[in-house]
Amino acid sequence: MMPASPQQSNAIKGRGTAMNPAVRFERQHAEAFDDGWDNADETPPPPTSLIRDATRSIISRNDSPDLGFDRSLNPYRGCEHGCIYCFARPTHAYLGFSPGLDFETKIVFKPEAASLLEKELSKPGYIAQPIVLGSNTDPYQPVERTLKLTRSLLEVLERFNHPVIIITKSAGVLRDVDILARMAAKNLVKVYLSITTLDATLARAMEPRAASPLRRLAAIAGLAQSKIPAGVLASPMIPGLNDSELEKILQAAAAAGASSANSILLRLPHELGDLFTDWLNTHMPDRARHVLSLIRQIRGGNLNDASFHGRFTGSGPYAELLSRRFMRAARQFGLNSARLTLDTSLFAVPGRRQKPAQLSLF
Repeated sequence: MMPASPQQSNAIKGRGTAMNPAVRFERQHAEAFDDGWDNADETPPPPTSLIRDATRSIISRNDSPDLGFDRSLNPYRGCEHGCIYCFARPTHAYLGFSPGLDFETKIVFKPEAASLLEKELSKPGYIAQPIVLGSNTDPYQPVERTLKLTRSLLEVLERFNHPVIIITKSAGVLRDVDILARMAAKNLVKVYLSITTLDATLARAMEPRAASPLRRLAAIAGLAQSKIPAGVLASPMIPGLNDSELEKILQAAAAAGASSANSILLRLPHELGDLFTDWLNTHMPDRARHVLSLIRQIRGGNLNDASFHGRFTGSGPYAELLSRRFMRAARQFGLNSARLTLDTSLFAVPGRRQKPAQLSLF
């Protein structure tokens, strides 16, 4: 089924949502009031503002049984890509901002990210394990072109020989191919490009400021040509909207040079349920009810299920079918045939004398 042509009635050009729901932690909320005057044409598009983050730590840790990693780096909070389905939107409420329009227009950045990382990696008890760069928001969103915080983090990781997994939907990752190629030669890096659809019109509606699908495929090709392991995340799969493209996405990624793949189902925690519902009614009114019905089928009758072991995979016949389709397509296109394990043995603090290996008696 081909995506319907997006409607533009309640949309803001270049933004994922026009909604700005109240912050769930605040006691007082402001509500818009219609004074009867049509002033829509007088309101300029909302600009992006940058806000300094005074955090004193940079590594986030988790003990989730659903994740294959226990630590991550996120130099930015909020994301200008404006992906309407982004599960990180509700985290903006912890900063006192709305998960709606605020999430994509109020970008919090960490100017001391590199020095904080170097400090944490230098702690005597630190034990290296692969760290994920971009687990929450995209490390190569537009502001990275000028702030270059992601590149500064990669420079630190390279000096320490620390393994890293990068997740992005931006072709901007190719800017750092020099660092990534050197790290790849030591088996210290893998990059995943997130591709949700091959349809440019649907992508522009769902991910208004992210790279086009063709640019993401070109990024996979560029990484592969530089011998940097690249994978594809066909995520999130949204029942009735982009799930029909699953096999085509994996095929196109494999043809571009991807060596592995993964996929998860749409998650709609907290305010994201209302945001996504509003987006569907605005852009896909003819299929909104059907898509929401299918989502409820894989989420036990609700729009979201936050329980461990099921939040990424869903449940029920529809979810099981998608899982089987993914595994079959991954095998068909040679993805996931050999999982890459990054090397943690090379990690060392620069300038610190390493303990010599104990000699054997024989």
